[in-house]
Order: sequence, then structure tokens, then C-alpha cells
Amino acid sequence: MTQQILVVEDDDALRTQLQRVLTRRDHDVVIASCAEECRAVLATRSAPLDAAILDLNLGDDNGLDLIEPVLAHSPKCRILMLTGYGSIPTAVAATRRGAHNYLTKPASLDEILGALSANPDTETPSLPSAPPSLERLEWEHIQRVLEEHEGNISAAARTLGIHRRTLQRRLKKRPSADDYSRDY
Repeated sequence: MTQQILVVEDDDALRTQLQRVLTRRDHDVVIASCAEECRAVLATRSAPLDAAILDLNLGDDNGLDLIEPVLAHSPKCRILMLTGYGSIPTAVAATRRGAHNYLTKPASLDEILGALSANPDTETPSLPSAPPSLERLEWEHIQRVLEEHEGNISAAARTLGIHRRTLQRRLKKRPSADDYSRDY
């Protein structure tokens, strides 16, 4: 069954690869590299979308901010947040805003399509085999506090009891999925 899929990814190679493999599986794919392009696609597109794959970190933009416009355009669209910097707070924020599912990179096409078609109300994701590392727990706590303060670094730093510059330095050291390989 052909689906209309929107892919919003700032990494050129990954965006092109996703477009290529989804097209090979007989899906109609529309791509965008940033929030502005995504909004332009939604404004000019009349056909509803069946699915959207949104990158969480789009350069200076946040993929979470695209969930509402996508759902306004296509209310039945299944949204998958795809990120290289996965954390529980961002997963919760994504689902609260209307995302259907959440995956960390790298993810195979089968994992992506499975996440888009999964029913989160009845299917329970598998649990990690080991507890999260201390670094990961710190990162998730920082992300949760940032989300509570709507991204305001100064307010989040006050809540965390650290200097604003210290928080900015920690945020620049974003962990990669490889740093937490035992968490997955």
C-alpha cells in the first residue's frame, strides 16, 4: 500500500537515503531539510500525509515544533521522531505533542517502518538489558528541566543550581548514541 510520507532531516545523506529506500518500497516521499522547508511543503501540499519522520535536532530548529503543524495539515498522520540524542524527557515531550513513536539513530528502515506502524497503546517497547549510565541520566535530567522551562537556558540553570555557561557547555557536549551503546 503506497503511503504519503514526509521526511524532515537536516543530514543530507540520511535524508537522501531515507527518500531512496522508502521510494523503493513504493511510498511517495516528500523531503525537507529544515523547519522552514517543512512548513513550505505543508503550505503547498493539498494531499494529506499518512506518515512523517521528523528529526529532533534540525540545526537551530527543533523537530518537536513541527508536530503541531504536521497534525494540523494531516490529522491522521503518524509521526515518528527520529533522533541521535534520545532521552526519556524528549520522548515524553514528543508523545505529549502528538508523535506516534520515537526512535534513536541509527535505525534501520525496518525499524522505522515498524515504529510507524506499531500501535503504542498495545505494543510495549523492549526494555534495555542494563541500567542507563550516570552520564545518560544526567543528560536526561537536564533535558527534562529544559523542557519544563520551555528551552530557557537561564531558568533551567537556576533550577539545576549551576551557572548558565556551565549548562551551555554541557549542552554542547551532546552525547552520541555510541556513548550509550549499553543503554539500547
